[in-house]
Amino acid sequence: MALIMTPKTYFDQLHGLLTNVAATDDQGRSSDLAAAMDVILQKIQAMNKAQGKIIFIGNGGSAGIASHQAVDYWKNGKIRATAFNDASLLTCVGNDYGYAHVFEKPIEMFAQSQDILFAISSSGQSENILRGVGAAKKIGCQAVTFSGFAPENPLRALGDINFYVASQEYGPVEISHLTLSHYLLDYWMHTNSTEAKKAGHATCAGALSLKGKI
Repeated sequence: MALIMTPKTYFDQLHGLLTNVAATDDQGRSSDLAAAMDVILQKIQAMNKAQGKIIFIGNGGSAGIASHQAVDYWKNGKIRATAFNDASLLTCVGNDYGYAHVFEKPIEMFAQSQDILFAISSSGQSENILRGVGAAKKIGCQAVTFSGFAPENPLRALGDINFYVASQEYGPVEISHLTLSHYLLDYWMHTNSTEAKKAGHATCAGALSLKGKI
């Protein structure tokens, strides 16, 4: 059976998606991708000083990204971070309140106003993710969203910063979301390293190689 596409075609498409990621603010205004990354880094710095944390939420493949990044952010980045993906938590809240509330309820209990929510959904339409963002915003948290599929998906309108990947396929969207999150962490680690502090560091806009905007 012939391959649907060659590896080069697939990777070229991924490159195109990543270099054209759309970043918007809470008013729907487009932003240069590097500038949006700088804003988030500043938010994380302020959050750290206030002893806040990053909360990651996602379903399915996005849940895998959430768990992976929560561990990397606290272990490698020394940033307080967590993901609400424990099986007992999900089945308990899902059973007692309904699956639409599996992120909303723990956010109501554990989130604080100095926290930042990273909400990840390929479709941008998952009700439990939307409710999670709503709960976080009520508490006063800031939100960063990662979505794909339809450009008018509802999640894209809810964050203080919103990243949108223009693909209808789960794989490319998920890979792009993971790459964006990893870049944020890697750049955070670079700017907070002893060597960078001694030498001074450029802004994200100067260092970022993903030059996308809408």
